Amino acid sequence: MRVFGIEEYGQAPGFREMPVPDPGPGEVRVRIAACGLNFADLLMIEGRYQVRPEPPVILGKELAGTVEAVGAGVTSPAVGARVSVFAETGGLAEAGCFPAERCVVLPDAMEFDVAAGFQIAYGTSHLALDHRARLKPGETLLVLGAAGGVGLTAVEIGKAMGARVIACARGAERLEVVRAAGADHLIDSETEDLREAVIALGRADVVYDPVGGDQFRAALRAVKPEARMLVIGFASGDVPQIPANVVLVKNVTVIGLYWGGYTGFAPEVLTGSLETLMGWYANGRLHPHIGRKLPFDAAGEGLELLRRREVAGKLVIEM
Repeated sequence: MRVFGIEEYGQAPGFREMPVPDPGPGEVRVRIAACGLNFADLLMIEGRYQVRPEPPVILGKELAGTVEAVGAGVTSPAVGARVSVFAETGGLAEAGCFPAERCVVLPDAMEFDVAAGFQIAYGTSHLALDHRARLKPGETLLVLGAAGGVGLTAVEIGKAMGARVIACARGAERLEVVRAAGADHLIDSETEDLREAVIALGRADVVYDPVGGDQFRAALRAVKPEARMLVIGFASGDVPQIPANVVLVKNVTVIGLYWGGYTGFAPEVLTGSLETLMGWYANGRLHPHIGRKLPFDAAGEGLELLRRREVAGKLVIEM
């Protein structure tokens, strides 16, 4: 089978051939239909991601497909089940073996391309806004990087939770995608001063920040007393140093959220969140936006589009 990954950290990724693996105890083999790309895949290539498996590494953190074999001790999911998997690695391949406990059986109405980009983006935003920030109906949520894969889901989930959503993104075209996701107010990061715009809109109770850098610093100065700042990631490449004096004076709480970390210390929190989200999708409350779909041969092109932030919503590779 073909896989796409790196031989060493810091090297350009590429294709290679390897044998189709057999599932071990507690594992299932999935015939992969689609893989969602994430900014974390770029960090993995550079060796800067939180998880650093021994290379060679097959890229792709989340995938969807059909279970085609099960290992010893596996009772669910069964052969033939349609599943999505949060895998950390291994998604950019024609098949792969993954722990059965990482598999989520898909609703009948969810296609593989949607499922491949669902868990991390929607899971991150739901866990951040609900479990960590305790977002309340009527509060004002500011979403930075709102046209990106996770940012767009934060807009949608924030609205579903009853918040007033201010969304910041780059350029009119991307802002139209954000508007369609339900944002109440739009800020163009190319032409508007973020701090002044948020203050003019009455300031924010919760900030969802997958960007970091100057946008984090500006947002911190545009929040209400007792606001919550959610640190999701650093797509700008700039990890901001948090001024403790501002946090103190404004009674602000800064909250970190590493979604994948919950698999190690509280997997039931992830499971409960995903069950909620799958129910919302089945009931028509969520409408995932796939900004681009590419064939497996174009996996490298997909990563470059992600690096240049040229896709609004999720980018999915189809096998």
